Amino acid sequence: MTATGNSGLDKHPSIPQGATFVPGRIGIMGLGLIGGSFAKALHEGGAEVLAWNRTQSTVTLAKIECVDADLDEESIPTCELIVLAGYPQSCVDWLRKAAPIISPGAIVIDVAGVKRSICKECFAIAEGYEWTFVGCHPMAGTHNSGFAYTRADMFRGAPLVVVPPANMDDFDRLDVLERLTHLLAPCGFGQYTLSTAEHHDEVIAFTSQLAHVVSNAYVKSPSARVHTGFSAGSYKDLTRVAQLNARMWTELFLENGDYLAKELDVLIRHLKEYQDAIVCNDAERLEALLADGDRRKREIDNA
Repeated sequence: MTATGNSGLDKHPSIPQGATFVPGRIGIMGLGLIGGSFAKALHEGGAEVLAWNRTQSTVTLAKIECVDADLDEESIPTCELIVLAGYPQSCVDWLRKAAPIISPGAIVIDVAGVKRSICKECFAIAEGYEWTFVGCHPMAGTHNSGFAYTRADMFRGAPLVVVPPANMDDFDRLDVLERLTHLLAPCGFGQYTLSTAEHHDEVIAFTSQLAHVVSNAYVKSPSARVHTGFSAGSYKDLTRVAQLNARMWTELFLENGDYLAKELDVLIRHLKEYQDAIVCNDAERLEALLADGDRRKREIDNA
């Protein structure tokens, strides 16, 4: 595949005369695992899907299955919903160029795994325009990446975290959220969780990012090379997300470095407690640590 630096937009696009969106027409920027799965789900649900991707060959492939046309300067003003599904900074850069030609009344969402940085910039870009930006994060995915691994049922039953603009009044917020849930209905999200960008990043550092760091570090043990015949569910569960897109996760980890570092501090402190008990052959202390972890897991599951 040949990469191109062209975003499908001129540096200074102008607003077409009489521009208005076509109801149900959805534009997707980025056809990786998440963006491509949105395209497939929405296409199966009857939406008209337009797409842009850094590599045009991916768009060409997607047109066989789920994309109706290119997302470009001419078609952007016709989209009722635009999904930004690239790396966080690429989404911001793309939106900054497209902002003047997005149709009044349209909704733009991102689907990145961090919210503070991207929401701050995108909310600022949206100011002064008559379209709305809403931060989103679908809590779904796989350890694989790329369009080849996309699925129309990727989001079926999964939560979608939604970060609406803080300065929006209750009536407008309700209207936007109702339209958004209607447009995304084919994706089959199990619930919509309203959050601030700050709270999202604080929680996601534990529920997602820490798990990826631990899994990625765990497989660096020399013992991992001889696991065959000695491993079962525990090994499989703990190593599932060790395989990852290093460039993407680097950006996400560093964007959320403060909260992720705190979670790592907590984990390292607790691991040291287990290590000390084992090294000292302190059965009473080790049993107490294990029992405490078991109790907390049960409490969490039953909450």
